[in-house]
Amino acid sequence: MRYILFLICMKLALFGAYVESRLTVVKGDEATISIPKADVGISGFVVRKLAADHSMIIAAATVVSFEKGQKRATLRLAPYTLFRNNNLPTLKLKPKAGDKVILAYGYDRGLLIAPNEEIYYTLTRSMKDETFVHPDVFATLLSYHGHPTPLKEDFSGFCNNVTTGLLFLYLEQKLYTLDCQSFKILNVQNAPLREKSKKLPFYSRVEKIEANWFGAGSGRLKDYEPYYYELLYRYNPDNETLIKSIESSTENNVTKLAKKLGLGEKK
Repeated sequence: MRYILFLICMKLALFGAYVESRLTVVKGDEATISIPKADVGISGFVVRKLAADHSMIIAAATVVSFEKGQKRATLRLAPYTLFRNNNLPTLKLKPKAGDKVILAYGYDRGLLIAPNEEIYYTLTRSMKDETFVHPDVFATLLSYHGHPTPLKEDFSGFCNNVTTGLLFLYLEQKLYTLDCQSFKILNVQNAPLREKSKKLPFYSRVEKIEANWFGAGSGRLKDYEPYYYELLYRYNPDNETLIKSIESSTENNVTKLAKKLGLGEKK
């Protein structure tokens, strides 16, 4: 087990620092940058220099493809909404060639979703270079929004608010590393830990998450693995490791999920 957790530490070291580049070509809501390496799904933002000592974020950016030979990444651009204030005017600036791009910002901070306390602390203590926001904070936010079943928007909004770049999700002896905004899987690492108990919707010391009367996220989560597998699959339908994990699961409700998703019979 120590060897496996050591591999987790080594892999996560690659996510430790943010990356800067410059837009080379901009066409509509897509742009390209020159960069030695970039995983599909890494997110960030575009920065415009307004004066010698003033800059501002003008767009969000996500890597959608990478050409290894040309060392070129294609970005999808979108409005940046973290600092939106309806009472203030907005500058309608469009990204252009030469603007700075910052990717993987906040990747040294993460949120870990785990089924119990033992697994949570085993994993967080093994990842020495990562600072973790405790799930109690996330559970409190979910209670405020009335979402005992967390939605993708809950994760992304929370990560924005606490400047966290990575989401870690433990499922059936595997640790999935995701970009918290794009929800794309960046890495999957084996982590064969014994799952002695399970707390829903995830481990936290918050005893009860308040629920809305209706709406998405208002229902109580009934089973850990099927829900998070389906949430991951929604944003990563081509990830082979994820698909194989769903198909080979021994959990009865995950087997039903595989059939629902049309992934074939359990191997």
